[in-house]
Amino acid sequence: MQGKKLYQEKLFSSFQLSHRVPENNFYRRLKEVLDLSFLYKKTQSYYGSCGQKSIDPVVFYKLCLVGYLENIISDRKLIEHCSMRLDILYFLGFDIDEELPWHSTLSRTRQLFPEALFEQVFTHVLSMCVEKGMVAGHTQAIDSAPIKANASMDSLELKVPEEELEAYLQKARYQSREDRKPKENKAPKKTTNNYSK
Repeated sequence: MQGKKLYQEKLFSSFQLSHRVPENNFYRRLKEVLDLSFLYKKTQSYYGSCGQKSIDPVVFYKLCLVGYLENIISDRKLIEHCSMRLDILYFLGFDIDEELPWHSTLSRTRQLFPEALFEQVFTHVLSMCVEKGMVAGHTQAIDSAPIKANASMDSLELKVPEEELEAYLQKARYQSREDRKPKENKAPKKTTNNYSK
């Protein structure tokens, strides 16, 4: 008999993220080894003593780390992406029914902290990952991608004055011609004497 799956949202459900995220998941392993509690002391001087509570600095830096690891540069897209991934929610310490911070909160918080603090956090996180064996220094790789330029040809400017253009083009043609010439062998050629007596 053919089965047919019907979806109906439950009013109440029993669900635990820790049961759904596999033991070998990267973000689960990262959550276990990454202790960012030092951030509370490092960032305390950037906050006032009254008013509404800010985003937790640990959550903020974890979001920055996720953006780096997932190659997401837009705060809006980062929050959308995180809200759909159970392993990332678990890493951040959020449950499935909890709202993530607004993307604008990330932008404002990023402007609050100096660049030196970001570098310190990055170095600290990297050293912790090396200690736990998650990162090794035996392989290095550089990633790149060709990106098509989005520029109008009409916006290009002539960098050489018009009256000097012909001389410039001749010089460029000459240099190009010289580059195409085969390199001469520097060994001395033997000469023969063709004089007849």
